[in-house]
Amino acid sequence: MIQYGQYPDPGHVVAHLSDPHLLAGGVRQYGAVDTEARLRAALGRLSHLTPAPQALVFTGDLADKAEPAAYALLREIVEPLAADLGAEVVWTMGNHDERAEYAAGLFDEDGGDGGDGAGPQDRVHDVGGLRIIALDTSVPGFHHGELTGDQLVWLAEELATPAPHGTLLAMHHAPIPVPMTPAAGIIELLDQDLLATTIAGTDVRGILGGHFHFSSYSTFAGVPVSVASATCYTSDPAPEGRFISGVDGHQSLTMLHVYADRIVHSIVPVAAAPEVSGFPSDVSAQVEALSADERRDLLSRKDSPFYVTDAGKVIE
Repeated sequence: MIQYGQYPDPGHVVAHLSDPHLLAGGVRQYGAVDTEARLRAALGRLSHLTPAPQALVFTGDLADKAEPAAYALLREIVEPLAADLGAEVVWTMGNHDERAEYAAGLFDEDGGDGGDGAGPQDRVHDVGGLRIIALDTSVPGFHHGELTGDQLVWLAEELATPAPHGTLLAMHHAPIPVPMTPAAGIIELLDQDLLATTIAGTDVRGILGGHFHFSSYSTFAGVPVSVASATCYTSDPAPEGRFISGVDGHQSLTMLHVYADRIVHSIVPVAAAPEVSGFPSDVSAQVEALSADERRDLLSRKDSPFYVTDAGKVIE
């Protein structure tokens, strides 16, 4: 790949997926949503991307009912693809996950805390110098989120030493308002000010979240926050005559391209759509063979034949 514009290639590429809500035994969510098929479709989109992601970050609600068989299915679906891509998998707890089953199913561990599976599932990943910290914001028996004092102390200790390319925090309950679905405030992350104090002055460059089932963006303590939509069903942010409305459509994932001074977030829809314009992939080699001035003349000039005829006949 050559550099088309003024920016170089990103240093890191991260795929952010959330809320697969896998169910075991072919059971459909709400009797309608094939969560396995939706996840497979989302992952299938990754194989078309260049450059490929170096990390696959899943921000919680991995298994809808925390079934051991669902976690086994998740690994069966995700791990071979990650291996083919050369990507590290970052799992994060959600409110639908259960710590003991999560730890056993995804890490072959007993969950910590004396073997009873009750310990928070916080983990640190190093992806080529980019640190990704998975924070367990789940509260056993509830759907809202929180971080305990011990977790915040642990996080502060981890962040005390900066990573070469900074840190991303991955958590299920994103610390931002949800004005499109105000009821989500009931099950938000509690005591967010404590987290803000903990990350102030650190190398945290971004926070990745889920939980809302639609894409959303904001800032928290001066840090950009990106919430990925769900791969199972999504929340309709503009329902008609409904308090809340979940729909089987509009699923997507988010791609992060991490540069030295910024992170670019791009939404990738899961479902394919009919193409109405475009050119075959072999055109890229023809475009790259041109000089920078020739490329700009061909692709920027409004009366360029590129926009009115077959590119294969124009680029010769």
